[in-house]
Amino acid sequence: MKKLKFPTAQTILILIAVLVTILTWLVPAGKYDSLAYDAKSNSFTKISPEESVELPATQATLEDLGIKIPIEKFTNGDIYKPIGIPYTYVEMQAQPQGPAALAKSPIKGIIAAADIIFLILIIGGLIGIMNLTGAFNAGISWMAKTLKGREYILIIAVTTLIALGGTTFGLAEETMAFYPILIPVFLAAKYDAMVGLSCVFLGSGIGTMCSTVNPFATIIASDAAGINWTTGLNNRVIMLLLCVTITILYILRYAKRVKADPSKSLIYDQKETINKLFGLDTMDNTVKFTNRLRIITIVFSLCFVVMIIGVSFLDWWFVEMTATFLVGSIIIGFIGRIKESDFVEAFAKGAADLLSVAFIVGIARGVTILMEDGLISDTILYYASTITEGMHKGIFANVMLFIYGGLSFFMPSSSGMAVLTMPIFSPLADTVDIGREIIVDTYLYGMGLFHLINPTGLILAALAIVKIGFDRWLKFIVPLLLILTATTMIFLTISVL
Repeated sequence: MKKLKFPTAQTILILIAVLVTILTWLVPAGKYDSLAYDAKSNSFTKISPEESVELPATQATLEDLGIKIPIEKFTNGDIYKPIGIPYTYVEMQAQPQGPAALAKSPIKGIIAAADIIFLILIIGGLIGIMNLTGAFNAGISWMAKTLKGREYILIIAVTTLIALGGTTFGLAEETMAFYPILIPVFLAAKYDAMVGLSCVFLGSGIGTMCSTVNPFATIIASDAAGINWTTGLNNRVIMLLLCVTITILYILRYAKRVKADPSKSLIYDQKETINKLFGLDTMDNTVKFTNRLRIITIVFSLCFVVMIIGVSFLDWWFVEMTATFLVGSIIIGFIGRIKESDFVEAFAKGAADLLSVAFIVGIARGVTILMEDGLISDTILYYASTITEGMHKGIFANVMLFIYGGLSFFMPSSSGMAVLTMPIFSPLADTVDIGREIIVDTYLYGMGLFHLINPTGLILAALAIVKIGFDRWLKFIVPLLLILTATTMIFLTISVL
């Protein structure tokens, strides 16, 4: 009898979609009213299942609705998405999703996630062009020689820098570009692909989990909770330093074991396949890192610098980021003197290599669409908000941590989670006599911890790039996840007491 294989990422997501479809038949349908601000007319629109009503954009309107958020948070653009209105949940007529809705959900998801999908494909094209120029091979060989005996610096530097990106501007989806680039570097340093994957993914995950000035998480959540984003900042900085240190030490321990004995690798049986995937089996270590290749590498690196500056300071999003990588590809083509036909072929092949990753992102978004169409997202939110009634403040904080972790399976978007849940959950802090910044912290930490294994998040897409199974990842991450969860629970308990 053949050994059963763990299913692929696509299959896992389809099975989750089937489960969610069944849930729409079992979980009661319901909806909270929401409030949206229209900057053009300077007015609010209260959206309820029965009707939509236009209201004046004043502080009095917010107070009448039980929303403790300064009006300035809406008028200056800090809150730009519709927020949930507390105490407005009503049950609705069930909208169970059938086989037809299940079949259409991946297509709807791909359309809804077109922005990130095109970013992934264009990045794939850019990598295809870089491979054609030979800059990757030469650069990796040069770096391997430069770091010889000090490869651990790579682990510390990559994890720390990406964590800084995560904590400041929410570096998450953008890291999809880093895997095809950095994994070969770690392989050349005699580590396995799991080390490279974990440095990038955990760096991003821990950084966003302990967001300090991240506008897409901490700031928008604090605004929606009606507090200043600097409230509780010291605690989040301490957690960032603590969790990043724990994570780096964990990766270093595994990396040291693999470097000393490659058979200790959790993916040792995939070594040849992964080396072939990233071109390590045919890499020419004698290729010189010429001035032309150095310039090409600089242009390639500048694409990421420009992207970070644009997202951080120029209000860029996926269209602008994608255009940056497309322009970068063309410039590299000119510098590398690549023929037009060869450029098109290499670009298309590079994009095709990441097509399966793009589909995973689309299927995951389709799961969220099924829940929204089935009207069960708000029901789950409503019942979650009733669990904590009458709890001791220490228990309350830790229960909220796990509630947010569970909710992130259904709502993996950090900004979407913030605007939907904060107006409903933040008043719960008042009932147990703790600061609302604790709710913001439980939101960040709960989502961040579950993000490390959340199949509706980014992990399956990242694993698909590296061709590592979800089961191998779980075997690697679970001990660290338990350590981080225990650390977070202790820290939360101390902070509320």
